Amino acid sequence: MRAVIAIDSFKGSLSSLEAGDAIREGILKAHPDALVQVRPVADGGEGTVEALTLGMGGTLQRTEVTGPMGQKVTAAYGILGDGVTAVMEMSAAAAITMVPDKDKNPLLATTYGVGEMILDAVRKGCREFIVGIGGSATNDGGAGMLQALGFGLLDADGRQVPFGAQGLEKLAKITKDHAAPELSECHFRIACDVTNPLCGDRGCSAIYGPQKGATPSMILQMDKWLADYALLAKTVFPDADPDFPGSGAAGGIGFAFRTFTNASLTSGIDIILEETRLESYIKEADIVVTGEGRLDGQTVMGKAPVGVAKIAKKYGKKVVAFAGCVTEDAVACNEHGIDAFFPILRGVVTLEEAMNPENARRNMIATVEQVFRLIP
Repeated sequence: MRAVIAIDSFKGSLSSLEAGDAIREGILKAHPDALVQVRPVADGGEGTVEALTLGMGGTLQRTEVTGPMGQKVTAAYGILGDGVTAVMEMSAAAAITMVPDKDKNPLLATTYGVGEMILDAVRKGCREFIVGIGGSATNDGGAGMLQALGFGLLDADGRQVPFGAQGLEKLAKITKDHAAPELSECHFRIACDVTNPLCGDRGCSAIYGPQKGATPSMILQMDKWLADYALLAKTVFPDADPDFPGSGAAGGIGFAFRTFTNASLTSGIDIILEETRLESYIKEADIVVTGEGRLDGQTVMGKAPVGVAKIAKKYGKKVVAFAGCVTEDAVACNEHGIDAFFPILRGVVTLEEAMNPENARRNMIATVEQVFRLIP
C-alpha cells in the first residue's frame, strides 16, 4: 500500500506534520509494509508558516516589528529551503488576538509591522513571498505596511500620515520615489479566500469593522476614507481597482498588495498545494489521507481537506479524512471528494482533554489503525 497524508493542523493541539506523523504510525500498525509519505498542508491561515517551513526544509525567522497598536512584538516567518521564498502570516505582526477587547480600535490599528517583516525577509535575500492575510486587527487599507516599505502616504504638509485608519482622513498625496528598490524584483502570492471589495456594503469596513471594534459612525468614516485613498492610488497606479475581488481582505491590505506590489490574490489552499507539489505525490498513491481539527459544512468552502480531495479525485484515488470533531453538516464533504471521514475522539472528555497534544496523538493513532485494518 502506498499512502499520502496531507492533513491540516488541529489548531491548539497538533501541527500539520504532527498529525501526519500520528496517522503514519496508525497506518503502519495495520500495514507494516506500507509506503507512507507525509506532506505539509494548510489553507493560508494559522499554521501555514510552520507547516510549509518545517515541511519543506526551511528555517523559521524571528524579527522585532511594530504591533497593531504600536507596541513592539516578535514576528515569526519562514524561509523555505530554496533560500528565496518567504512564508508569512500578517497576523504575526497585526493580529486581532494581540489586542485586548477593550483596546480594539481600527482607527488606530496599523499594518506597519507587516511591512517591517517583509523588509526583513528582503534583506535576507527573499524575492518570492507567500503571505496569509487573515485575522488582522486593522482597517488601514495596508497604509502602514506601505509606509514601512518606503511609500509616501503624505498629508497636506508632506508628512507621513498617522498610523491606523484615521491616517487616511489626512491623506493628500501618495508617492513611490522612496519605496524599497528590491520590491521591483519581488513577487507576492497572497492567500486570500474572501471576495469583498474595498468599499461599500460588502467592503472591509462594513463587513469586518465591527469585530475589530468599529462603531457604526466609524464604519461610515473609514469607508469614505478608503474610497478617497483608492482614488489617490489610481493617480499613481492607473490599474488600481478597489472593486477587484479580495481588495477588502484583512482591512484592505488586499488592495494595497495588488495595487502597490507585484502581487496576485489566490486561494490559500491552491498556493500551498502548488508550492508543496502535492499532486506529484498523489499520482503515485493508492490512498490519500487528509482532515483538520473540525470537519463541518464550512470545510467545503476552500479549506485544505477538500483541496486535497479535489486533486485525489483527478486521479481516481480514495480519500479518507480524520478530524478532532465532526458535525452533522460535514456530510457535504462526501460530495466534494472525501469518501469517508472519522472523528478521533474515543470517549466523553472535556475540551481541554481532547486538545491535549498527547491525547490527540494517541487517539489519532488508534483510530487510524482501526480504519486501516478494513483497507486491503
